[in-house]
Amino acid sequence: MKTIITSFSIFLFLFSHNLMGNTNISHAIAMHGEPKYNEDFLSVEYISKSALKGGNIVRSAIGSFDTFNPFTLKGTSVAGIGGMYESLTTSSSDEAFTEYGLLAETIEWPNDRSWVSFTLRDNAYWNDGKKITADDVVWTFNILMEKGHPFYGYYYGDVKEAIKENNLKIRFNFKTNTNRELPLIIGQMPVLPKHYWENKNFEETSLDIPVGSGPYKIKSFDTGRSITYELDKNYWGFKNNDVPIKVGKDNFGQIRYDYYKDRGIEREAFKSGEIDIFSENSSKEWATAYDINSVKNGLINKELIKHENPQGMQAFAFNTRKELFKDKRVRKALSYAFDFEWTNKNLFYGAYKRTDSFFENSELASSGLPSEEELKYLTPFIDVLPKEIFSSEFKNPYTDSSGFIRSQLQEATKLLKESGWILNDGKLQNNSSKKLFEFEILLVSPAFERIVFPFKDNLEKLGIVATVRTIDSSQYQERLENFDFDMIVYTFSQSLSPGNEQRNFWGSDAADTNGSRNVIGIKNYAIDSLIEKLINAKNREELIIITKALDRVLLWNHYVIPQWHISSYRTLYWDIFNQPSIKPKYSLGFDTWWVNQKKYDVIQSQRTTN
Repeated sequence: MKTIITSFSIFLFLFSHNLMGNTNISHAIAMHGEPKYNEDFLSVEYISKSALKGGNIVRSAIGSFDTFNPFTLKGTSVAGIGGMYESLTTSSSDEAFTEYGLLAETIEWPNDRSWVSFTLRDNAYWNDGKKITADDVVWTFNILMEKGHPFYGYYYGDVKEAIKENNLKIRFNFKTNTNRELPLIIGQMPVLPKHYWENKNFEETSLDIPVGSGPYKIKSFDTGRSITYELDKNYWGFKNNDVPIKVGKDNFGQIRYDYYKDRGIEREAFKSGEIDIFSENSSKEWATAYDINSVKNGLINKELIKHENPQGMQAFAFNTRKELFKDKRVRKALSYAFDFEWTNKNLFYGAYKRTDSFFENSELASSGLPSEEELKYLTPFIDVLPKEIFSSEFKNPYTDSSGFIRSQLQEATKLLKESGWILNDGKLQNNSSKKLFEFEILLVSPAFERIVFPFKDNLEKLGIVATVRTIDSSQYQERLENFDFDMIVYTFSQSLSPGNEQRNFWGSDAADTNGSRNVIGIKNYAIDSLIEKLINAKNREELIIITKALDRVLLWNHYVIPQWHISSYRTLYWDIFNQPSIKPKYSLGFDTWWVNQKKYDVIQSQRTTN
């Protein structure tokens, strides 16, 4: 990184230095501290210089698709479409949060991060041969903010404007100089071709093959059933290895995604050799479904690959827009009906740990009582926050795994009674409205039914009638976007550097915006305030403190019933791949694997149905 200053005069230098501070120009920008790789780096360290490009692989997806436009709320976008578009910058998988130039050759910003400029690479082209320019970037920002998915509005809400400085340079001015991650996340914005989209209806679903800038382009597709991407031999990023963040990546010559109705069918397709790599999300299947010859003989590799990614929160999520779940005591009461210890022992083969934080498996997770530093952010809201935050360590209900949870149900009954619910002829009834306690648990995966039904049975012991309903993916997506549910199973994924996306998860504005990730419907000004402080954190230490404080507020409001996590990728793959010897900390690193054609030919001749 180097610093530049104007040279009109010493006076002008001192004047601008005092007002604005230095301006930085670099190949990369880190959220806190310095990038791991300097401006002379040739590649990241978790790739192999021996990687070869070529070979065909088959991956999989669930459900269906009806659009090649993943940037709007409408429709179900196709798997793998992200590989067609490059962004201004991209992150490495062995740093908490650093962005390296991709379409952008250099990044420029002042010390106060009140704006950022990107200078595009002169050799970056769309796959139809047209040059990528600043006009494309400015048009992309404006169309995403105006007609794109609501996510963009929250993520880039603090961007005031995008300005073309010249044909290759774009400047983003910010509304504030306190949102320190904004220069990084605006670089993550996918850049779209203005000449392709400007005369089309951006908001409509479309299966017209789009123009992209990435290493892959669409070769063929069967609507709703499969799509095949091929490596673009003319991809600008491969030429002369002058884009170091891309060196050693995107090695497969062809990638086909086949769609399946459900995970069970998808799993059997993998085992029979129709899919090359499979991520197993069921502990039961991981433990029992792969006692087959292909695994025993080494044709299929079965690996638990550890990682250091935050696990976020997978949970039963309440829709607090519903009158039934507005009372925090009711939400807490229902948590006593979920017997994790029994579930883990009898259904999961002891594979999981209980999730105790919205930022699980990271230094961001809260534990014990709040520190003095955290209290500085929590105490101003002491009158509206749950009092337990200041006096007790958050703990999920715990059982002995026997399945007998009488004491837990007694505690739940006490809380329900305090909140106005009484047992009447075996049914829980509201003392004021006389309505029965009835709600629906909405699922998209049949595999979750075996987990939910024991929970349902325990709820019935409380006098609660819970209906379990499983629907197809398109219906589920529509109901999710419109918040048309009582309770769902939902995962709030987190990064090592939480920021603007927290508005979309928990912000009051997002609660009323269809398609946002505030599925819970949280409207809490203390949370809104903590989110803004988090976004404006001055350094890594402050970010961690505020995140822990936010975590406590979310936990003690009992917005969810936490489920479980595992800190490894359950990965199965046919033995056709080679991998780098160094693994990245924060991803599987599949984009650095490559096909070993000799192994592929051997495996292809031996794949059999087991």
